[in-house]
Amino acid sequence: MQLRNSPARYGLVSLILHWGSALVVFGLFGLGLWMRELDYYDTWYHRAPEIHKGIGILLLVALLLRVLWRFVSPPPSTPANHGQMTRLATKLGHLALYALLFAVMIAGYLISTAEGKPISVFGWFDVPATISGLTDQADIAGAIHLYLAWALVVLAVLHALAALKHHFIDRDATLTRMLGRAAK
Repeated sequence: MQLRNSPARYGLVSLILHWGSALVVFGLFGLGLWMRELDYYDTWYHRAPEIHKGIGILLLVALLLRVLWRFVSPPPSTPANHGQMTRLATKLGHLALYALLFAVMIAGYLISTAEGKPISVFGWFDVPATISGLTDQADIAGAIHLYLAWALVVLAVLHALAALKHHFIDRDATLTRMLGRAAK
């Protein structure tokens, strides 16, 4: 399989970034919901948020690489059977997914750095706290983070359902291309 995208399908780099991001987003969402239920005396009370933050920062790096990769290796063109409204919905849906991803991560950063401490990414490197000490920063950013995470997951599910609709009802190559196969 080729690394770069072709006119007929996505390349390996795009596939890894797409499916890896999807797995990480849903994993972080589940971890985040689980963390909210932990009490102070739970052995995971401090460890789980550190894992969540570290993976979140790595996802941000992957997302930045993904955006850059779209310029280096543009995605395949939209299938010919997609009408004007489908093309517009696709563009707006992808923009919304990217915007929500960035917004969720910014809110998470604001939660994590509210006390002025950097975010340690598994001891490999630290992300400095550049914005901290705002009134109720952690609480407000936490509420925003939660609502945006729910919005992101709902939109991601709709995105997946749209791909399945294209595959099973429209019988076009939308999904098969994102599985690394060429359009038929």
